Amino acid sequence: MLLSDLSPSAGIGLKPEHYRSALEARADGLWFEVHPENYMVEGGPRLRWLDAIREIHPLSLHGVAMSLGGPDRPDPAHLDRWSRLISRYQPVRISEHLAWSALDDIWFADLLPVRMTRMALDRFCRNVDIMQTRLGRQVLIENPARYVWLNDECDEADFLAETVKRTGCGLLLDVNNLHISAHNLGIDARDWLRRIPVGAVGEIHLAGHEVDSSMGEALLIDTHGAEIAPPVWRLFETVIAATGPRPTLIERDTHLPDFNVLIAERDLAQAQLTRLGKRAPLHV
Repeated sequence: MLLSDLSPSAGIGLKPEHYRSALEARADGLWFEVHPENYMVEGGPRLRWLDAIREIHPLSLHGVAMSLGGPDRPDPAHLDRWSRLISRYQPVRISEHLAWSALDDIWFADLLPVRMTRMALDRFCRNVDIMQTRLGRQVLIENPARYVWLNDECDEADFLAETVKRTGCGLLLDVNNLHISAHNLGIDARDWLRRIPVGAVGEIHLAGHEVDSSMGEALLIDTHGAEIAPPVWRLFETVIAATGPRPTLIERDTHLPDFNVLIAERDLAQAQLTRLGKRAPLHV
């Protein structure tokens, strides 16, 4: 399948529990995303499954451990492992996060927030440049879900826009994360969209969230463990009105449902991409 065929279609995050279903699925335009860190091995059943699925469906690689937002430069050994996977699977897109997860050879099992200062912007752009140069590919950068203000010197949308300008990277627009940030911090999602370079959006993510166990509706948590909420679907329409159709992923990492449940959400996203794609992009 050509990238041009894939561009307006919807995909699903691939989990081992769904390998066989993914191998048997034949929905038009279906693609799968995997975290490369789960496949950085020399052999074994996971790679054999992924080889088989890649014969039928395109893949994208969505990293969670490059720590681009941290003070350290990307780990050369980790970049080498990325490079081997890219050579083996020829993914249609690769992506990472505006986050950090490592410091002085200590690795944290989480995507930690970046305080958006001018110094952090310089380091982030440096690290994105290193990743793109080593891999020979454009990297899409995902906006995080935000929960607290960090006394930032610049706004997240401006931080991302400047990163695109300096490095030539693209953006992975996580609609659920944008909704959560807007809710938790009082950000205007439409204003955020107006200030990013929407032409740089190469992929969209849709996922579910849950309310905090102690604060309730006052704080939304990005869990990837629930169905996509109605406000996120509505914001997705606003995003597509601004960007035009973009490859769109259904993410589910916890409380994993039957594969057919994810296919049903995927089909909803595909229907919206098809319907909204018939319209010219709008100003938001």
